[in-house]
Amino acid sequence: MNTTLTALYSLKYHPFMTNIPTEALHIYPRLNDFCWRIEHNFIREGGFALITGDPGTGKSVTLRLLNERLSLIRDVRVGILQHTSARVSDFYRELGDIFGVPLSPHNRWNSFKHLRECWKHHIDSTLQKPVLLIDEAQEMPMCVLNELRLLTSTQFDSRCLLSVVFAGDQRFQEKLKREELVPLGSRIRLRFNTEYVSSEQLMESLKHNLTQAGNTQLMTTGLMQTLCDHAMGNYRALCTMANELLTVAAQKEKPQLDESLFFECFAPPMQHRPSKNKISAPAIAR
Repeated sequence: MNTTLTALYSLKYHPFMTNIPTEALHIYPRLNDFCWRIEHNFIREGGFALITGDPGTGKSVTLRLLNERLSLIRDVRVGILQHTSARVSDFYRELGDIFGVPLSPHNRWNSFKHLRECWKHHIDSTLQKPVLLIDEAQEMPMCVLNELRLLTSTQFDSRCLLSVVFAGDQRFQEKLKREELVPLGSRIRLRFNTEYVSSEQLMESLKHNLTQAGNTQLMTTGLMQTLCDHAMGNYRALCTMANELLTVAAQKEKPQLDESLFFECFAPPMQHRPSKNKISAPAIAR
């Protein structure tokens, strides 16, 4: 965020961008309950957890919050899988990089064995399962998902070596119904579905965001209600519209964002229809 916007609106950061500070995120009760279960139960038992929902409903934000909270717990080792569409060989390369284990992807057995030994050592010394966070899980090939399932369990599936949290849209849910992935789907112990929310919950989130950013008077109450009513329950849509309004307001150096600015930016263009009494040029020519 540039200094002009900061000075004009007395903001500590841009309140409508995706990279707002994690501590400024709005944590509603269902989200807090899910994170608590991950922190206090899931990382000790291990296994698979799943966050699903439509685009813009908060899946990635939930992972950000989990990553922040788990990183503050002593002895918890958190890894983030970045290249979710990778095939098996690159999947092993990335796991080796995440957990600091030198692997030879062309020797899958050694890679398999060394990763499990690393996780077993961590569990034996800390009693905490390592954690792997995976966003955009719907992009993962089925062969990689099955490889991950085999990697994470030992002693005839009675002991988990890793805690895995998937986040993906409804395509991942559909993928888990395929015959090849039924064993993985049946092992998901904890599920959290992000949903489209009410206008009231969007308003609560918007107020929290503006408070944390340092300017509760940035928008009029009427504009805030209008934004929440038009966002259709989607956090991303709300922030996209609010960001557009803030940009236009800064350009015009408006001291406060109001409803007139909303209609200026988002009202449909007027369609000018020709008068019934007006004769067109071709008609005159005829």
